[in-house]
Amino acid sequence: MRRPLSARRHTPTARHNPRPDNPPAPAPCPSACRRAPAMPTLLQRFARITPYFRQSRLAVVVAFAASLVGALTEPLIPELMKPLLDQGFTGGKLPLWMVPVAIVGLFAVRGLAGFVAQYALSWAAHRGVQNLREALFQRLLTAQPALFTRHSASSLTNTLVYEVQNGASQLVNSILTLLKDSLTLVALLTYLLWLNWKLTLFVGVLFPAVALLMRSVGKRLHRLAREGQDATDALAYVVEENVLAWRIVRLHGAARVQAQRFDRHALTLRRVLLKIVASSGVMTPLTQLFTALALSGVIVVALWQSGATGSTVGGFVAFITAMLMLVAPVKHLSDVMAPITRGLAAIERGLALLDESPAEVGGTHSVDRAAGRLELRDVVLRYRDDQAPALNGLTLSIAAGETVALVGPSGAGKSSLINLLPRFVVPGSGQVLLDGVPLAEWQTDALRRQFALVSQDVVMFNDSIAANVALGDDFDAARVHAALAGANLADFVAGLPQGLDSPVGHNGSQLSGGQRQRLAIARALYKDAPILILDEATSALDNESERAVQAALETLMRGRTTLIIAHRLSTIEHADRIVVMDAGRVVEVGAHAELLAQGGLYARLHAMQFRS
Repeated sequence: MRRPLSARRHTPTARHNPRPDNPPAPAPCPSACRRAPAMPTLLQRFARITPYFRQSRLAVVVAFAASLVGALTEPLIPELMKPLLDQGFTGGKLPLWMVPVAIVGLFAVRGLAGFVAQYALSWAAHRGVQNLREALFQRLLTAQPALFTRHSASSLTNTLVYEVQNGASQLVNSILTLLKDSLTLVALLTYLLWLNWKLTLFVGVLFPAVALLMRSVGKRLHRLAREGQDATDALAYVVEENVLAWRIVRLHGAARVQAQRFDRHALTLRRVLLKIVASSGVMTPLTQLFTALALSGVIVVALWQSGATGSTVGGFVAFITAMLMLVAPVKHLSDVMAPITRGLAAIERGLALLDESPAEVGGTHSVDRAAGRLELRDVVLRYRDDQAPALNGLTLSIAAGETVALVGPSGAGKSSLINLLPRFVVPGSGQVLLDGVPLAEWQTDALRRQFALVSQDVVMFNDSIAANVALGDDFDAARVHAALAGANLADFVAGLPQGLDSPVGHNGSQLSGGQRQRLAIARALYKDAPILILDEATSALDNESERAVQAALETLMRGRTTLIIAHRLSTIEHADRIVVMDAGRVVEVGAHAELLAQGGLYARLHAMQFRS
């Protein structure tokens, strides 16, 4: 099955790669380290997923009952052989119509029972998968932002959409086989014991050996299934990177290097898959060998008994037929361990995502609309302990309604500061306050209602213009029209055949860069938040588009606390204050003319741009 790649627009970097090609070797385990936890048993692993299937208990009961009915018909087939051989071929009075009617009836009941069992179990599985998917997607919407730095978009998509579905499909088929063939095995063994308990003891020798074999192979398959999933994710991530960065790859002639990366990961995946095939494939020949040994012993003892006790031909054939019928369920049960292991491992992947990604936790403070006064007190932020801080003791106050521009060289900490405000990152020390209340005390949704963002990297959903403007809010046509007018888009939208209902395409592919940018401004106008963040909102536009967007931004900024990140210093000359940052600190603050007169970092940056 093909997996769609992520639609997120980003340039892949090493920091985003969850599985680098050459990971560092693990540190040696100290002598005092604890032993690794024991691998959970099959029952423990099933117990982990059962909460998502509780609503399907009735369907499981129906599937069990139908499987039981189907299993009970199995011994009746060899039982028909006794009268057929003892009476039908020896001149007995067995009616000719009885055998075909009985056979047709048995197979009709058996087929109906099999259909009901399969449908009921599939219904239960898909209902459980739906519950799990809903829980996973809800967690994606509320998870701590660190989740999206630990996992690539393709990995999250693969887990939520494909892994749990494929896992459920494998589990349905495997559990149906396990249920049907286990009951069939019990029914046939009961019948064999009733026919000849001494011969049946030879058959019983088969099962402990098969059980030990299944347990040993099952542990190995569980480990290999996890390795296979990791190798698949690594391969998918290489493909995702090259799809998103195809221009860079071709411009830099990196096709050969990327092909080598792909081959390396593809080879790893192939080796793991072959190990899985080898481990699961060894079950069938060994099971067949055990079955052949048991069958040989049964035939020898049966021939001896026939001479000693005078057993009938019909009884002997019925026993041999029932025993041969045991071979198929035993073989199926020996083969069922691999798909059960793979299915459980796939679903556990989703459960692990829930475990490692707790939902965001906020406070209780909530207001409909904040005044917009921001304060940062001695804030220190590190993304990793072994790296220099992105923000290093930063202190800054921003008054309500003030327009503040953040400038500085790359890596100065501008984006980190912006990400602190809606709590997309949390500082290691220091405080960030909105209207005098620490952000940790704000209810998360209430806090983010106070911010609107317009960035260079505009994200659009494959929906209508109206839906992209009113994103996350109740739809109000009058407000949408007003927002489009404020963003200088009203005439453009009015000229479209479908008007507000016109689709924007995949991530706004039906719009030009300037139109996408102004649609993002319309979205911010519609939200009407008291604090506005402009992150390089015009840097990727041509001069004509920039003038149109700049005019829309002036409308948007009125009466709002505004923070502007801009590398083009000409666009922020009229800001109330310009904050110059370097190495995670504020190094200069003032108006444009004041900073030029000081001759510091801002003046040097301005002179460099002016010369270029």
